[in-house]
This record gives sequence, C-alpha cells and structure tokens, in this order.
Amino acid sequence: MADRLRDATLHSAVTVSTSRPDTPPARALAPVGSLGDRIANIGVTVVPLLLLGFAIYIAWGGTLHWQDLVVLAIVYVPVGFGVTVGFHRLFTHRSFQTYPALRALWAILGSAAVEGPVIEWVAYHRKHHAFSDEVGDPHSPHVGHGSGILGALRGLLHAHVGWVWFNDEPAEEDIYARDLMSDRVVRAVDRTFLVWVVVGIAIPFGLGVALTGEVTGGLTAMLWGGAVRIVVCHHLTFSINSLCHFFGRRRYETGDESRNLAWLAPFTFGEAWHNNHHAFPTSARHGVGRWELDLSGMVIRGLERLGLAWNVVRISPERRAAKLAGTQA
Repeated sequence: MADRLRDATLHSAVTVSTSRPDTPPARALAPVGSLGDRIANIGVTVVPLLLLGFAIYIAWGGTLHWQDLVVLAIVYVPVGFGVTVGFHRLFTHRSFQTYPALRALWAILGSAAVEGPVIEWVAYHRKHHAFSDEVGDPHSPHVGHGSGILGALRGLLHAHVGWVWFNDEPAEEDIYARDLMSDRVVRAVDRTFLVWVVVGIAIPFGLGVALTGEVTGGLTAMLWGGAVRIVVCHHLTFSINSLCHFFGRRRYETGDESRNLAWLAPFTFGEAWHNNHHAFPTSARHGVGRWELDLSGMVIRGLERLGLAWNVVRISPERRAAKLAGTQA
C-alpha cells in the first residue's frame, strides 16, 4: 500500500520537463548541512522567538498599540497564504493554475515567511510525500527516534524544528522539483530569496511609520509584523510536520501516520486537515468534509471565480467514498 502511494505521489508531483532542466538556482546561502547553514537556520528560528519574548515584555509594560496588531494581521495573512496556497498547493501539488504574475506573487509571499527558497521548500515537501513516515522522509516523527515516551518526544522535536536545525540531507531539487527548475518566474524569485525576506521585514516598518507618524511606531510594528509574524508562521507550519503526524483522527488509510487535527485547521488556514491531504495530495481543498473549514481552499475558489485560477483539482464525492470504503474494508 505504501509503495503504491509513493509511486502515485511521485508521478503526480514530479513531472519531468520536456526541456533539459537547469541546475539549481545560485543563491547567496550556505550549502545544506554546512556550519553556516545550521547557524542560519537556528538563527531564523531562535532569534524571532527571543524577539517574541521581548515583544510580550514590552506589551506587558503598555507599549503594545493597536497599530502593531493591525500591521501583524496585514502582513501575516498574505504571507501565511503564500505558504499554504502558494508554496504548498500551487507549486508543490499543482492543485490549480494561474497567470505568471500571480505565480511570482505567490512565490514572493511564501518566501517572506522565511521557510526557505521556494524550489527547495517544494523539493523537501515532495520528498516527504514520497517517503512519508518511512526512511527518507525529511521530518517524520516516527523514524529513527526510538520507542517509548522519550522516543516520541525526540521524534516530535525532530519533526517540529530539529530537522530544520540539523538537517544535512539535500533537497534534491533536480529530482523532486525539476518542473520548477525549468520555470523562469519561479527561479527568479528563488534566486532572490533573501531580498523577499528583507522586504517582508521592511514592509511592517513602513506600515508602522505610516500609521503612527513616528519611527518608534515603525520599530514596534516591525517587531510584531516581522519577528512575531515569523514565529507564528514558522510554528504553525512546523506543527503540520509534527502534531499532524502524531495526534488527531485518521479518516483515510494512507500508509502513513498523517492525521486531521480539527482545532489546528483554522490557524493553519486549512493545512491541518492533513490526513485528507495525504489521501488526496493534489486536491485544492484539504477540508473535504462539509464542516471542515479550509481558508486556503476558499482563497483558491475565490481566485477561480475571478478568473485568476483554473484547472482547479477537485475530488469527487464518489472518489472520496471509494477511498473511505477501502479504508474501512
């Protein structure tokens, strides 16, 4: 079962281009697994967390203003959808198609989340689907961490953030993201990843100055719309890798430990319907049930109604029923 799922996932996710794929984009980043890479990865996850603590401290002292929260919301929402709609459903699983300009916009928004360049992100995620919860999965909480409570805790830590800090396995973009390596628009955004990281931090500063008329207002807005936003976005994404492979409900048999975690779904814009997603990886909507809120699926539906998205992948009720019947057999 797991082998068939892996083959199907690879077939749907990794299409070989008719043209010869280019080499991975040249980035101003340290090689994966190098000391510089590990320092950078620890830095972009730990420093914002420390700044979150500082933000809470000054908020407790009365320095938090409504403008800071407005900036946090204004920046967090599009950047969050950049990861869920852009990086995940558009680029990784090709759940819909859109115009090149919107492809660029989604790639830029996802890059501002500081979770890595788009092609690398996609390659790692496709690799996860190919080897989900088996040897080869970049961030499984179930493989190679021992048994018992300590093994479970080690696995959850690895899946949540440990693999980001200590990973030395390359994304193998030439295998898992060949289609994007041949996409000039995506390659351009990927190559300029650090630019979009800086822009994602600078915009909150500009918004803060505009709303308060003061540089100090810009600095506190940058703290909330930059550092705090990065922390929240990171750990909601990381929770899909950890919590949604350990806790929750398994509606469908998928050959792995993916689970639906209903309480997390609104905060992750629908990504926490993770067992549904592993059952139907290319579906544009992960909340396939009637009451399963999926904000990312709603965004894609809205784009489709505006004529900005087409070839939206939907899973028919008959196919869902057949999958469920196979699970219950």
